[in-house]
Parts: sequence; structure tokens; C-alpha cells
Amino acid sequence: MRRLIRQHGSCTLIADSKRQPYESLVRAVAHQQLHGKAAAAILARFMALYPGRFPKPEAVLATKTDKLRACGFSLSKIAAIRDIAEHTLSGVVPTLAKARKLSDDEIIERLTQIRGVGRWTVEMLLMFHLGRPDVLPVDDFGVRNGFRIAYKLDAMPKPRALMEFGARWRPHATVASWYLWRAADLSKKS
Repeated sequence: MRRLIRQHGSCTLIADSKRQPYESLVRAVAHQQLHGKAAAAILARFMALYPGRFPKPEAVLATKTDKLRACGFSLSKIAAIRDIAEHTLSGVVPTLAKARKLSDDEIIERLTQIRGVGRWTVEMLLMFHLGRPDVLPVDDFGVRNGFRIAYKLDAMPKPRALMEFGARWRPHATVASWYLWRAADLSKKS
């Protein structure tokens, strides 16, 4: 890790801490398994359905399936986005103010109840939107590959092994994750 820090300088991760968890989750589902440009195009068409700000959950629930399909969403993503909207209205998806008061584990437990929202998605929300300092997404390919590269392993580490090794980075696992992503990125350029 010391070598990665020297190589990449200070961590420049800055959380977008003004976005509501509801919006972050909808955007995350839109990006799942898609190239960033394709997801951005789908989100732009989605946003065009609702002039002004990001649509409220009620507006999303009132939108007909064919309109959401025309944006480029698959039926499974539409179901996930609607489930996020329903869980926002029921209070399972907390407001930003409430999320800031919950522990990482409480947020993970609450949000993984939602269709299409897994642990990885919640970990990205914790890191990139809530600015949580101690998140190690052991299921993330980039983090695992970065660890493999940085520690010169022949095989990809198992999530459990990475979690055990990563205990030494606590309470700064988010920063360690950032450096592991840099290691994976650098290997793509080589």
C-alpha cells in the first residue's frame, strides 16, 4: 500500500454528499452492467420525462412502463427503479439527513431489501455519496484486481481473504479501495 500511495499521491476521492439516497440508487441501477455513456444516455432520456429536477418517487410510480422502456430501461431495471421509489415512500430508503445518522451496516441492511440493490450498490453509495471512510467493497472486481496486482498474486483473491487482509486498513478502508482501483486502472494502461 505504501508503494501505491507514493505512486498515486494523495487520495482525491470527494463524495457527492448532496444527492439524496433515492436518486443515487436510481442512478446506480441505471448504470448496472452498462458502459457509462450508454447509462448516461438512458438517464438523459429518463430525466427528459420529468422537466426540472430529478423525478420524485410518486412521479416515477405514475409513469407507464412503455415510457420507461422507451428511455432504454430493461423490464428488470424498471421493476428495480419502481421498487426503490416504493421503498423511498415507505421510509426504507432514508433521506440524506437520516442516512447520515445510520451506521454503514444499518444502511446496508435496509437498502439490500430492495429489488436490484445489492451490497455492492450500497457500498458505492456509502463511499461516493455519504463519504463513509471505512468501506471495503470486497466483491468489486476493480478492488480485487487492484489487490492482485499490487500484492503480485497469481490469482484473484477471494472476497473473504481480501476482507481479512483489509482489516489492517481500518478505519480507512475507503482510501485503501481508492488506491486499489488506481492499481487496477494503471494495469489497463500498461
